[in-house]
Amino acid sequence: MTRTPKRAPDFQLPSAPDKQLSLAALRGRPVILAFYPADWSPVCGDQLALYNEVLPEFEKYGAQLVGISVDGPWCHAAYRDSRKLRFPLLADFEPKGEVARRYGVYDRQSGTTQRALFVLDKDGDIRWHYVSDPRVNPGADGILAALEQLNPKGAAHEPA
Repeated sequence: MTRTPKRAPDFQLPSAPDKQLSLAALRGRPVILAFYPADWSPVCGDQLALYNEVLPEFEKYGAQLVGISVDGPWCHAAYRDSRKLRFPLLADFEPKGEVARRYGVYDRQSGTTQRALFVLDKDGDIRWHYVSDPRVNPGADGILAALEQLNPKGAAHEPA
């Protein structure tokens, strides 16, 4: 866990071609931000499929999972539908990588986001983060441990 919580940079990004989602709208519950390099890539596909399966565990903590990459909203819509993902994918598309830059996880060389995870508490403070090798699926154990730290009495929280 991060020792001194730091306020997560706020943002508003497309969650679909005609919808926006802001971080402020999620305040009041834990939020998991999963930055990933690109839709349709093998490691990203495995990572997001795993999170889709583990989603009920995240929800036991009242947490909202959000995926973020530099792909556009139409690409995200097609990818989400093809993979049957049950959480929003946000398009950090234009200006490209602006939100990833604010979180310090934009990879200028590749023009994508790094594979990074952030767990925010209900007040919007970063309580844990992890940056993974882009070739490695970071799994869900770190996220679950961070959520447990936010609610040490157990996962008895009802989803919002």
